[in-house]
Amino acid sequence: MTPGARVAAAISVLDQVLEGTPAEQSLTRWARGARYAGSKDRAAVRDHVYQALRCLRSYSCLGGGRSGRGVMIGALRAAGSDPDEIFTGEGHAPERLSEAERQGGARPEAEGDRLDLPDWLVTAFQDSLGDAAEATALALRSRAPVVLRVNQRLKTRPEAIDILENDGIHAEGLDIAPTAIVVREGARRIAGSAAYRDGIVELQDGSSQAAMHALAVAPGSRVLDYCAGGGGKILALAAATDGTWYAHDADPARMKDLPARAARAGATVTCLSTRDVAAEAPYDLVLCDVPCSGSGTWRRAPDAKWRLGPDRLATLIGLQADILQQAAGLVRPGGVLAYSTCSILREENEAQIEKFAEKTDGWKAEFTKRWPVSDAGDGFFLAAFRAPG
Repeated sequence: MTPGARVAAAISVLDQVLEGTPAEQSLTRWARGARYAGSKDRAAVRDHVYQALRCLRSYSCLGGGRSGRGVMIGALRAAGSDPDEIFTGEGHAPERLSEAERQGGARPEAEGDRLDLPDWLVTAFQDSLGDAAEATALALRSRAPVVLRVNQRLKTRPEAIDILENDGIHAEGLDIAPTAIVVREGARRIAGSAAYRDGIVELQDGSSQAAMHALAVAPGSRVLDYCAGGGGKILALAAATDGTWYAHDADPARMKDLPARAARAGATVTCLSTRDVAAEAPYDLVLCDVPCSGSGTWRRAPDAKWRLGPDRLATLIGLQADILQQAAGLVRPGGVLAYSTCSILREENEAQIEKFAEKTDGWKAEFTKRWPVSDAGDGFFLAAFRAPG
């Protein structure tokens, strides 16, 4: 595909996303109908779409319209490129610019346009982050780093880096966590690499790794990941020390790959149904990585930034509170209840644990910690409570 054809494909995908179709679904639909597109073409179209969604409002201003075409005109202008060089109308390239398009577009001036946030979230960011609000919003306009977790039961971090290098993947250690490495080159080779196949590395964000390291689980503990999803966090804990590991999710299908991942990593994780969770209780540690806005991860899922609204956020906050109360009953006396989100919004973080403390007697807050959106990881929050007794 030519550069113009790739932009045209991105325009068609973006038009679907702007009409309400999730980005991944739209990209998959396009790829199935574009058998001629090679792997590099698909990757390029995906990159166009995701960057356009990260910067949707500012690109719309620069391009003179909130449509796939307008956003991609804005993207080219933001990159310092001349849209006329891409919008040629030749072959599969987009149609030539009209005179109105050529003369249109303006610098983003409104706060939401400049920060690429919905208007209601501008206030929420300011309330949650204070002086760091603007820098955080601007950081979410860039690609996230590709970070791997080294399974130190199998290899040291330098050994893992060397093994990856043999497969053409250049990686470096990160300070954020002792197991974290960032991929500088060859990220698309990870899934086929020996290090990944043999369980030496797993994809896991640096902030998430740092949070699991902060929990410092005692050897021999019985640990439940109550909202396990794919199981990355319980695998990180299991790689750090000996214990008995359990995983549960309200949607068991999310855990379907966990047994294979655990086996590859040399760990044993028992997946529990909701009924079995209670039967195996109590636990020394219950981790609640609750459903949330995902606002700390919007570099990776930028269309979620535009789909979230106040009503959906309120629903999530209610669900988080319910999960905390349910999980508290599973912790042994003197055990630990951990609460985490990949959100940067105070309502889902500090305000949530303050409400929990008000409703429960005898629970002691051990610590709370935030990790900002950075070159090493996503925005993340962790709090730990000690159960009475």
